[in-house]
Amino acid sequence: MGDVAVGARSGHEGEEHRGRPVDTADPAGDGAVTSGSDPAAGGEGPPADEPPGGGGDGPGDRTPKAKKPRSFWKELPILILIALVLALIIKTFLVQAFSIPSASMENTLRVGDRVLVDKLTPWFGSEPERGEVVVFHDPDNWLAGEATTEPNAVQTFLSWIGLMPSAEEKDLIKRVIGVGGDTVSCKGTGPLKVNGKALDEPYVYPGNTPCSQDDQGGQFTVKVPEGSVWVMGDHRQNSRDSRYNQSDKNHGMVPVDQVVGRAIVKAWPITRWGTLPVPDTFDQSGLNDQSSASAALTVAPEGLALAGTVPVVLWRRRRAAADSANG
Repeated sequence: MGDVAVGARSGHEGEEHRGRPVDTADPAGDGAVTSGSDPAAGGEGPPADEPPGGGGDGPGDRTPKAKKPRSFWKELPILILIALVLALIIKTFLVQAFSIPSASMENTLRVGDRVLVDKLTPWFGSEPERGEVVVFHDPDNWLAGEATTEPNAVQTFLSWIGLMPSAEEKDLIKRVIGVGGDTVSCKGTGPLKVNGKALDEPYVYPGNTPCSQDDQGGQFTVKVPEGSVWVMGDHRQNSRDSRYNQSDKNHGMVPVDQVVGRAIVKAWPITRWGTLPVPDTFDQSGLNDQSSASAALTVAPEGLALAGTVPVVLWRRRRAAADSANG
């Protein structure tokens, strides 16, 4: 009976495996338990040729490498370019440096002094006022016969962008004495009069008289036309100004549109630093009916260029840091 039972079992297994090979490594045949997600057990899993996910949302969510901020040396050319552009804009529209080439404005300004000239307020319609020291283009060959020095290429470039005092020698600097509608006169040694009012001029060079006694223009009475100014140097006996150019096409007047701007600060040498305010004598009653409301910038172009560059640097650094943190 035991042999019959064994034989029957063997016959049954022969029926069960007939027609297919026997997989001796089948886990089910070895009594292994499979999970519900095992493909061999009919579960749902990834295809056999696709690796399972690493627990994230997919390859697109991989963390990119953090961007390194540019080195200072790579950014330096960009910063220099920005500074140069800012200096050029400042020089063109805001403030420009000029060098004093002659003694005509002594002792207010001496040869070699550097002054800063406000070029901003004229853009808003401001016009020269009595008592202001102004820089203006040569109206009609006032500098004819004057010796001028030729700047080299470097000086020309640096003055063009405003990083050096202007190398342009065809600009002049004088004090405005009369504006459109004023009557200016000199008799004898002075005092100089504007609209019949005598001026107290402590800025006149020591030893000079307010008016010059000569027949070349030192004695005069003129009416200043609208749109022009009458200018004189503080070194009265050493200044070729409106008095000595009355034979030109403007009769010694300087057209307002030829005025570059008002000199507001003596910036160099440092021992000569100081502002150039309008003297009190020009505020006396009956002389000056309109007060100057012009504002003045008092810093050099290179300082403004540097100040304008700093925010750009900080912004670029902050942006690089933010990219690194988010990356």
